[in-house]
Amino acid sequence: MTVTRFAPSPTGYLHLGHACAALTAWTRARDAGGRFLLRIENIDATRCRPEYEASILDDMTWLGLDWDGPVRRQQDHLPDYQVVLDKLRGQGLLYPCFCTRADIAREVAVSTQAPHGPDGPVYPGTCAGLSLAEAEDRVAAGQAHAWRLRTGAAHARFGKLDYQEEGLGRVICRPEAFGDVVLARKDCPGSYHLCVCHDDAVQGVTLVTRGEELRLATDIHRLIQALMDWPVPDYAHHALLTDAQGAKLSKRDGALSLRALRAEGIGPAEAFRRAGIEAAFSRPA
Repeated sequence: MTVTRFAPSPTGYLHLGHACAALTAWTRARDAGGRFLLRIENIDATRCRPEYEASILDDMTWLGLDWDGPVRRQQDHLPDYQVVLDKLRGQGLLYPCFCTRADIAREVAVSTQAPHGPDGPVYPGTCAGLSLAEAEDRVAAGQAHAWRLRTGAAHARFGKLDYQEEGLGRVICRPEAFGDVVLARKDCPGSYHLCVCHDDAVQGVTLVTRGEELRLATDIHRLIQALMDWPVPDYAHHALLTDAQGAKLSKRDGALSLRALRAEGIGPAEAFRRAGIEAAFSRPA
């Protein structure tokens, strides 16, 4: 059975880009007679707001996109993410990193051979060589830290890792290009990479549809799936909606929200038409 999901973060109001992502996942599930899930990725308690979550639910109803089963909220599952971190830490694959963003920027700036990955400069591994005793002492002292995955060592445990990308076939993974990624912080027991892999596995997601800007991150997700022996879904990364200048729509840049369109009395079909998308869907009974 095909199981898809739409997993927004309640850090702002949804815009047309979100609507298209939700419609894509919903359509793929409904056309296949499968299940469509709604997940609220509210792991970042400092940025997520209840009013944004309420608006997401209202927007989904306005769009006519129904979902199967209860809404999953990441804040309700923090102990589950901690279990995953403890397992990886027990395998010697995590280490505490005490670097601030400014520390990392300075380290990269003075290095003439700083490697670059898909997201820009790769973390230079400043804290990777700390002794176990020093790392434990600093954690016990309450120093702010993140938990990073020893990506190279983790990948070395496996042979070739790959995944099935719709339209491309098998894609070979190279997670080392991201360096030692953050899987948790002192005040946040799970990063996007960890939580999304965990939730997809627990919820039985078989097809991940998401924007193409996340395609390369799938290499990291495939590694986490292998480490935890989780099932591997298929992936379909789709093009992003862009504004008149060619930049992707984003909450940060004030993209026109669905809430604003609703307030203008515009229906979902007209909203999609304005975005250049012919969307055919029916409202639930």
